[in-house]
Amino acid sequence: MTRPRRRRAPLLALFAALIALFIPALAQPAGAADSTATYTNPLKSRAGADPWLQYYDGNFYLITTSFTNELFMRKSPTLAGLSTAPNVLIWHDDTAGRNANIWAPEIHFLDGHWYLYYSAAQSGTACCDTQRTNVLESAGTDPMGAYTYKNQLTGSNLTPGGWLIDASVLEYNSKLYLLGSGFIGGSTQSLVIAPMSNPYTLSSSTFTVISSATYDWEKVGGSVNEGPEPLYHDGRTFLTYSSSFCGTPDYKLGQLELTGTDPLNPASWTKSASPVFQRSDANGVYAPGHNGFFTSPDGTQNWIVYHANSSTTGGCGNNRTTRAQQFTWNADGTPNFGAPVALGTALAEPSGETGTTPAAYTLVNKHSGKCLDVTGGSTADGGDVIQWSCNGGANQKWTFSDPGDETNRVTNTGSGKALDVSNCGTADGGNIQQWSWLNNNCQKWRLVYTQTDYVRLVNVNSGKVADVANCGTANGTDVRQWTWLNNDCQLWQLKPVS
Repeated sequence: MTRPRRRRAPLLALFAALIALFIPALAQPAGAADSTATYTNPLKSRAGADPWLQYYDGNFYLITTSFTNELFMRKSPTLAGLSTAPNVLIWHDDTAGRNANIWAPEIHFLDGHWYLYYSAAQSGTACCDTQRTNVLESAGTDPMGAYTYKNQLTGSNLTPGGWLIDASVLEYNSKLYLLGSGFIGGSTQSLVIAPMSNPYTLSSSTFTVISSATYDWEKVGGSVNEGPEPLYHDGRTFLTYSSSFCGTPDYKLGQLELTGTDPLNPASWTKSASPVFQRSDANGVYAPGHNGFFTSPDGTQNWIVYHANSSTTGGCGNNRTTRAQQFTWNADGTPNFGAPVALGTALAEPSGETGTTPAAYTLVNKHSGKCLDVTGGSTADGGDVIQWSCNGGANQKWTFSDPGDETNRVTNTGSGKALDVSNCGTADGGNIQQWSWLNNNCQKWRLVYTQTDYVRLVNVNSGKVADVANCGTANGTDVRQWTWLNNDCQLWQLKPVS
């Protein structure tokens, strides 16, 4: 009677092992990303300063300083995909008094809208006394807009001239506060705060200094406190900030904690005596700073996004690149940011990503529903660009890369040739074709966000847009350039493909 039982034990063990292997496969969420997926920094290899990164509704959104009168955003279902995502123009401002030198954009979802905060200056003025904080409001819940201008924010006691840069929003006890960097009463460049009555209005124009440079490590190249960023964890409120001059390799992050109950009272903030994130000579990372925070798609991980240089002489300009990495928490409840990792280091993607990194994109015309296509799958210079029923062919797939000026090189995956305007023509009707990359403005395109999910493709040289001739809907209809008419025949949807 015992022998059958002895024979059954290994069979049961084998059955249990099979179940153990099978159940995780059943439990894996549909569409879940590969847990071994990795990314490498940088996420943006040029014009990557002052980054803000947000995960929302299945996508990561990245926006950085432009130093112009424009704001660009990238969108990707994975962190890795941001490095090859198209640059999309989401805001352009020619209004006198705020039409130059845009810095430090951030988006915050408040009261059912996205609010985009950034500082900008009057054109033609020397840096930087005319920098003011401006606020845009989204029409709906799309982080890319469309946006409308709401207000300019400054303080009655800010000097010189009302300077206010690097604005962020602190939420505490159901109240909003505007954080920024400025000067008050002869102070050095300091962290300042004022109460808000809504996301685009100050309830008091009087700002209070909550932190100035007091330690030697905050004074390398100049006494600077800027770029305040709130971080909330287990009922505690922290504030990271950037210190020292951005042109030195010793630009770094310091930290405050709200240990009192009134954010407007400087005594409520306690400063860490040491920096919390700084250069790593071993990893070749210099001047890491002006950060933001985001959580993994499943909400289980905390991440920091920041800019840094790859040399000690990288400076404060467009050489700074956007980087991100996960951070943890110390036993005492404070954040542990570790050391900035070296470029090219393979890092695990954020937990809970459900998409895959796009290998390319199709461009689908809103009016016809047809795809931007190179006729006959041609690989020759001059191959004509037309519309055709979407069929997944390589001649309908396009990749995007940044030539270094926030425009886009649009390359056909079938031919490796660039989207081009024939003979650099500027007239309506100029033919759009493919051509070997020549790195000229006739081959550079601005993707301008026009309405939810749709962009217009604007040729940098001509200022004209990609247009389906005569609004045709048939296969083979020519795609040409034309003056912007604000119709559906000139709108294109970017659809990622694996």
